[in-house]
This record gives sequence, C-alpha cells and structure tokens, in this order.
Amino acid sequence: MLNYENPIIPGFYPDPSICRVGEDYYIVNSSFEFFPGVPLWHSRDLFNWEQKGYVLKRKSQLPLENSGTSGGIYAPTIRYHNGRFYMITTNVTGGGNFFVWTDDINGEWSEPIYLDQPGIDPSIFWDDDGRVYYQGTHRDEKDDNCIGQYEFDIETGKRLSETKILWHGTGGRCPEGPHMYKINGWYYLLIAEGGTEYGHMVTIARSKNVWGPFESCPHNPILSHKDISTRFVHFQALGHSDLVTDPNGNWWLVFHGIRPSMGRLHHIGRETMIAPVTWDEDGWPVVNEGKPIFNKMTIKGEGDYSVNKEWKDDFTADTFAPRWAFLRSPKEDSYEIAKDGVVLHGTEETFDGMGSPTYLAVRQQQMDITYETELEITDGDGYAGLAIFHTSEQHYKLMAKKTDKGYSVILRRRIVDFDVATDEVVIDSEKLALRIVADRNKYTFYAGKDMDNLIEIGTGCTQLMSKECMRCTFTGCFSGMFAIGDVTAKFKYFSAKGV
Repeated sequence: MLNYENPIIPGFYPDPSICRVGEDYYIVNSSFEFFPGVPLWHSRDLFNWEQKGYVLKRKSQLPLENSGTSGGIYAPTIRYHNGRFYMITTNVTGGGNFFVWTDDINGEWSEPIYLDQPGIDPSIFWDDDGRVYYQGTHRDEKDDNCIGQYEFDIETGKRLSETKILWHGTGGRCPEGPHMYKINGWYYLLIAEGGTEYGHMVTIARSKNVWGPFESCPHNPILSHKDISTRFVHFQALGHSDLVTDPNGNWWLVFHGIRPSMGRLHHIGRETMIAPVTWDEDGWPVVNEGKPIFNKMTIKGEGDYSVNKEWKDDFTADTFAPRWAFLRSPKEDSYEIAKDGVVLHGTEETFDGMGSPTYLAVRQQQMDITYETELEITDGDGYAGLAIFHTSEQHYKLMAKKTDKGYSVILRRRIVDFDVATDEVVIDSEKLALRIVADRNKYTFYAGKDMDNLIEIGTGCTQLMSKECMRCTFTGCFSGMFAIGDVTAKFKYFSAKGV
C-alpha cells in the first residue's frame, strides 16, 4: 500500500495549480500581499515537495506598495506548452490579470503581459488546433457570478474574441477557480464553489464543444467536507483544485483545505493537499473513491511518505532560502546576510501600517511547533525580536530593547482595537535567546540569556489570530524575525521544530 500525509505542502499555501513535464511535477500557490510572489514547488513523486523559489521575484513583476490585507496575488495557474512554462494570475492591488513565461523553470520569468479582462482566478487552455483560451470569473447580464471564456493570442495577450459565459456552476456561491481539460473528446470544466470557507467544494461539468453548453456532473460536488462535522475529519473548506496525470496514466487532484484549531476556527491558512482520482463508467471523475480526505492517507500503490517538520537556517548561503518571505515590497538594504547570521536594520515602518516593516518570516506550517533564535542588538534604541503575524490588526510581537542592564523584553499583542503589553522583564546578558512554542490553542513566548535559562514572557491565544475572528482575509499566520525603529540586530539562526 501507499501511505502519505496531507497536507503535502503545509501552511499558508492556497489555491494550488499543478502541471507535469515528463517525470517532474510543479505546483504554484497564491501569495497575496507577501513578497516574492507565487511560490514554486517541484516533486518527482507527488508527495515530497521542495520549494524551488518564486515565479515573481522582481518588483517590476509584482508591485505591492500599500497593498491591503489579502491584496496582491490571487489564484495562479501553471501550464507547460511546446517547451515553455506559463503562469497566469491576478494582482488585485494593481494591474489585474496577467501572465508570465519562461523557457527555463530554474531561471527568470518574463515581465507581465496584462490582459483585457476583469475578474480573478484566470486559467489557460490550449486546444488541439493550437488555439488558446482564457477561463476566469465573470459577471453575467444580471451581475451574477459565473465562469467566462475568451480566445487570446499567447504571444501578445491580445483578445481574439468576446467573453462568453460557460457555466454558472451548480448553485453554490462564488463559482471560481476554473480549469479546462480535454479528455477522451470531452471538454471538462473544473471549478470551485461555495466560497473559500466551510461551504467550499469542487464541481465539474463537460461539453463536446469548447464553448459549451456544459453539462453538470450528476454526482457534484466531486469533493467537499461541507456536510461532515469537524469531529470526524481533520480538514474543512476543501476546494480550488487542479487535475494532473502521472507517467503511469493515474489521475490526481490537488486542492486546498484548512485544519481547524477548535470548532470552526483556523489560523494557519489554506494548505495544499492531494487525493487519487478514478473515472466512473460514464466518464466522470471520482475523488478518493468518494471517501473523505484524512491526514494519514492509505491508497493502492507502494511507498511511505511523510512531511519534514523540522529545519534550521544558519544563514550561511549567499541568498535567503526560498521559505523566507517579506510583507509587501521589502526595502532590500534592511536585510543583510552576515557570516554568522542575518542582520536586520529597523525602519519607521511597523506591523500596524500598510508599508513593509523589516520582517523576515516563514509560514507557520504546523499547529504544534517551536521557533527559536538567538540575537544581539548591536546598535540603536529600537526594538527587535520575534513576531507571529496574520494581519496588520492581528499580530503578537516578542520585543527586545537594549538597555544598560541588558535587554528589556515585553510581549505586545495587537488584536484590532486592542493593543496590550505585558510587564517588562529584564534579561542581564549581552545576547538574547527567544523561543515561541505554539499549540492548537495558544502561543507561549520566552526570553533568556540562553536556551537553558528562559523566562515565560506571556501568551497569546490562536483563536484571536483566526480568520474567522477578523475581517475577510485569505492568508495564514507567519513567524519570523523583525526590527522596528532605529535599531540594528543580528540573529544567529532561526529554527523550527514541528510535531
């Protein structure tokens, strides 16, 4: 039997799109207001994934200045055609729908080619005659949501037809995330419905003509946990999917879902998962034999796969590892890789505004996880430390300030209109050790002169960092190192150990 773990890419990596070239698989995800944009992953087996980097690495490709919460990049699609990779997506903050391309998946991607089409969640489909079609969200004459399509020139982005409505879905709200496939003479249109929340689901329709009309699958939705209690499954809000075949002709569906911490609250974000697909006698797809999706999956095949939950970065490379991200468009001179760690230079930007504070962060990938670092403030009188960040209105900061007595440490908790700090704790030391221990219910923050002599500074609950406790967001929690104000801080390393 084949055993593997879901999610295959844990943490805030939503809206997965996948393509295969020979024995190589590639996945991209949404990145919203974080930079670089569109994480790019590679695998040879569908279960072990390594982040190669990002598609959008230049500010000219990804303008994010003053991007609000959950602005920026929505729902990318990756495709390969005639030796070239294409990635199409939407920057809702500026520019709208666009695509980029590369002939070398390990190299740079082109500048954006913008498209004359509103909406989000764009996809590309090549028909057998070489014609290229765009699918994405659209509005009908009644201003209702639907899926629209038009033909365009892949070299220039020029529109070659009017946009035509393909399908309104099965009646669930927010039909979105479309992908078109041609299989055995049928055009299949795969979409998401129900909103990217607890009513999320995957539905599919087909037609003998690329323009329709499209017939709905009789057993839609083909994937959803909307009617299954959180007491019985690990995951909720399953949706936004993409199909791929392996070299043996087996079909697979990648999709995202969430892991609630308790009840219907989640804070890590939407995570990438996978399940096998078979086809019934009428030519309709069946996901995981119609069974729910679990954390531990056992299916036909051979192999035993698990997700790595532990790593440490000593910052010995010349560039930052792909796991690291910045909030909006970073100020490059605020980050410096030294021989014995990373140096952060603070600015006037804070977590509360719409700028780009000095914050080097990773997505939280497990509910139960411990983060550690050791730092030294070398100059200035600002603050440096570790932060759990979800939005500008929801974040926890373990803040250290250099004094003549060593370090003054507080925990500051910002939850919408409330901004509360713990009492000051003085650590008599030249250097400072910091630790965050996370579980399903809370974050516990520690500081001390070394890892063997830590003092609890305070706690912050995960519920108040949950999407359901804030205005509409589509992201998840980050953890990382920061510097605020006139301060320079050197961090020796950063480690993560999940359970």
